[in-house]
Amino acid sequence: MYGAPLSKKAKKIMLLGSGELGKEVVIEAQRLGIETIAVDRYEGAPAMQVAHRSHVIPMLDGDKLRALIEQERPDLIVPEIEAIATPTLVELEQEGYRVIPTATASRLTMDREGIRRLASETLGLRTAAYEFADSLEELHAAVAKIGTPCVIKPIMSSSGKGQSVCRTPEGVEASWNIAMEGGRAKKARVIVEEFIHFESEITLLTVRSVSGTTYCQPIGHIQKDGDYIESWQPHAMSEQQIADAQHMARTITDALGGYGIYGVELFLTADGVYFSEVSPRPHDTGMVTMATQDLSEFALHVRAILGLPITGIRLLTPGASYTLKADREQVEHQIGGLAEALSVPNTQVRIFGKPETKVGRRMAVALSSCATVEEARALAKEAASKLTISYE
Repeated sequence: MYGAPLSKKAKKIMLLGSGELGKEVVIEAQRLGIETIAVDRYEGAPAMQVAHRSHVIPMLDGDKLRALIEQERPDLIVPEIEAIATPTLVELEQEGYRVIPTATASRLTMDREGIRRLASETLGLRTAAYEFADSLEELHAAVAKIGTPCVIKPIMSSSGKGQSVCRTPEGVEASWNIAMEGGRAKKARVIVEEFIHFESEITLLTVRSVSGTTYCQPIGHIQKDGDYIESWQPHAMSEQQIADAQHMARTITDALGGYGIYGVELFLTADGVYFSEVSPRPHDTGMVTMATQDLSEFALHVRAILGLPITGIRLLTPGASYTLKADREQVEHQIGGLAEALSVPNTQVRIFGKPETKVGRRMAVALSSCATVEEARALAKEAASKLTISYE
């Protein structure tokens, strides 16, 4: 039973993190009569523009996070980013609040160390070889052990920030500096990963709900500096690859528990499937599902966390997404070329409405569908190329 939003009996969802993915979650929740509260560390975040109300707090501050949650008393706390005071979420869950999918899942996936150790050392999933380092000196030793090329990342960051490929021992210090600049929570700790020569990388959206565990069709994607540029669905895979991917996704999501959608990232190589990362929330590469499926990843997430049934996930058409990114930091800006982009057949555009640009920041995405993935990718890329950012 749900009351009307803003009434005494309303069911309330609080989003911790209010970017473009959170914006779509808010929209889907409101379609089901849910009262929505958007929280982020800056004013005017995308989800704040559509939520019933919003708050700005430093979400790594556990005391302020607790005070806000106790003030609002949401039925569901829905983390949408990694940089949150997760120990506070664990405490609140123990006191009776419901954290999506669980506070433990949020804590483990907040940093790459927790989830990598769970996947590799506890669950025995196949991963790249890895080491951790807390200083430049330790990083030199870790790179010497793993070998070059290798991938160096902060243990906590988002959208590829702080990630780099170290190709020679001479590049270690530069990679360390990139990681320190791009990491969150002021943690001077990095993970060094073996460079996997993959044929492709995919996201397998995995949904845990009252109806059991279900999977979306695999999503292929291309990343640059750890952040996605384009994605498409379905990505061609053999029956064995699909079986292995679903086994890995089921294993890691069962260990993390709770209800909701997980974005499980995997490498497809000549000698098998490797686990890469997992996010306990809608995934950026999954925006393509707004053009391809009967239920987008956002609709699936909201249904799952509300305890509603998901009787199936239908792929209606092949499709693709392609992003528009900023190339500088600026407050005053405008997105142009919308009419030209929407003149491309079978295409939609989502402008995120972020209040300022930053280098590499996603500002919009083009979504296209067609009879084949190849045609859809070409349409999405063409539409995105017509979008512009004016900084005047």
